[in-house]
Amino acid sequence: MADCIFCKIAAGEIASHTVYEDALFRVIMDLNPASPGHMLILPKAHYQDFFELPNEVASAAMLLAKRLALAAKKALPMDGLNIVQNNGKAAGQSVMHYHLHVVPRYQGVAFKLGEGSATQQELAEQAECIRAALEEAER
Repeated sequence: MADCIFCKIAAGEIASHTVYEDALFRVIMDLNPASPGHMLILPKAHYQDFFELPNEVASAAMLLAKRLALAAKKALPMDGLNIVQNNGKAAGQSVMHYHLHVVPRYQGVAFKLGEGSATQQELAEQAECIRAALEEAER
């Protein structure tokens, strides 16, 4: 979709801190992280929401979320994890391109999607730590 920011990011047209990429997905660090290590799984194809998502892509997204969660658990001092997916404005979806949040949680840190902040350096360091843990797990 020509005017979709997540389509552009998933296609590599807009720079991002990419953690993982394959034929179906690009995983990036969220620019407004709810907590350190907050990632977004973006399908490369445009689907507005969960309701449009083909079953095989939905399955692949959840399997990828599990891989990312395990890598984040190795790479970061997290205490828990949220997997979050919003559908429609009433549910808090702010970009109308299906995406899945993988959010490491830390004891005592409040959880508010879209209200956090991080420097580019912090995002780059977190992406590298998680990417390294993913690569190690795949050896």
